[in-house]
Amino acid sequence: MRAFLLIICTLCLSLSTAIAQQGDPKAKAILANVTKKINTIKNIKASFSLNLSSANNKVKETKKGQIQLKGNKYRVAIGGQEIICDNKTVWTYVKDANEVQISSYNPAEQTISPAKLFTNFYDKEYNYKYLGVRMSQNKKCDAIELIPISKGKQFAKIEILIDQATSLIIGGNVFEKNGNRIQYDVTSFVPNAPLADALFSFDAKKYPNVETVDLR
Repeated sequence: MRAFLLIICTLCLSLSTAIAQQGDPKAKAILANVTKKINTIKNIKASFSLNLSSANNKVKETKKGQIQLKGNKYRVAIGGQEIICDNKTVWTYVKDANEVQISSYNPAEQTISPAKLFTNFYDKEYNYKYLGVRMSQNKKCDAIELIPISKGKQFAKIEILIDQATSLIIGGNVFEKNGNRIQYDVTSFVPNAPLADALFSFDAKKYPNVETVDLR
């Protein structure tokens, strides 16, 4: 699960001509609508669930979380952890240890940011293909497969589900190279929620005796 916390913890980019030629035209049109819709939303507050299945099916784990987005700033809470980013610094707070790790924000990391869970997902790093129509959460969705061009990604492919009625991503699957699969579902979505800037920084005063590990 730690690996996926990195995945959910850099997206509204348009396609270059080269990628447009490589991509599936139907998938491209759908993803373009997602970008168009998300560009009308300034802030997002959402709840989600993650279901992890190991390659041998011996390990199964389910966790629920919440995410708040304001531009490139985000705050994620899941499984006793909080990940907070103000677009300059990332704080990772572990409740059981009462410890916060501080690192510099690096948008070039080989990860998928929380913003990408709701926006395009189809920048220059991916090839994409339309998979057909699927039902999810009693909603008719378009399924699209994304395969990273770079071999350095920790996952082999991603499938995303886009609600046909809203043009928003409501779930999907991440297939890791080790055979693990992580299914995620967006269970609630509040666009343009009022979010104060203070939400996107770590206030040590609210965490008495917290231990700080500065990795910058």
